[in-house]
Amino acid sequence: MNPAPKSSARTVSPSTTLAYAEAFVAEPDGAASARQRGEDLGVESVSTGVAATLTVLARMLNARAVAEIGTGTGVSALALLAGMAADGVLTSIDAEAEHQLAAREVLTGVGIATRRVRLIAGQALNVLPKLTDGAYDLVLVDGDPLEYVEYVAQAERLLRPGGVVVLHHAVWQGLVADERVDDDEPLIIREALASVLENEAFTPALLPVGDGLLVAVRN
Repeated sequence: MNPAPKSSARTVSPSTTLAYAEAFVAEPDGAASARQRGEDLGVESVSTGVAATLTVLARMLNARAVAEIGTGTGVSALALLAGMAADGVLTSIDAEAEHQLAAREVLTGVGIATRRVRLIAGQALNVLPKLTDGAYDLVLVDGDPLEYVEYVAQAERLLRPGGVVVLHHAVWQGLVADERVDDDEPLIIREALASVLENEAFTPALLPVGDGLLVAVRN
């Protein structure tokens, strides 16, 4: 057994540690442009730490089929594609066609072939039922938080055994952890987390990166 780290008079704040972790891995080409497009359009992008985690998960799975709920301006798409197999295809759904146009421009700008990214403009709960059961290695949930419970149900259907569902904003600015907060978003996200935790179809973990990531493997 390894010895515990020795205590020190000097301590580092959790915020400093998280900032270090967030900046630990450099982002792929195009990410800065995608983030700027997001700021211009008022779209929140995943953090650098979340992006790095998505790349690692996609690489671990050797993912060839990924579904993304919430395209944004392409930051998460770049991260996923950086880890996916060379012949992998990302299916990304967003209700805002303008956001997807920006994402397509970013992806094309860094040389990602059009055939590798299927962008679908529409409401996620209208599109997801049309996707094939058990055909996906990874499902990223980053859409309307009020629909997270339904997204989890769809992810269970879409994932192959051993596939992974990832819920972004899993702590919703820290409010999910405070049971006294009953605003709609943290309340529904709590329900979504519980639906995964209590479901024998998943093996989950909650990661304190970005605004929180729930990662769960489909058993």
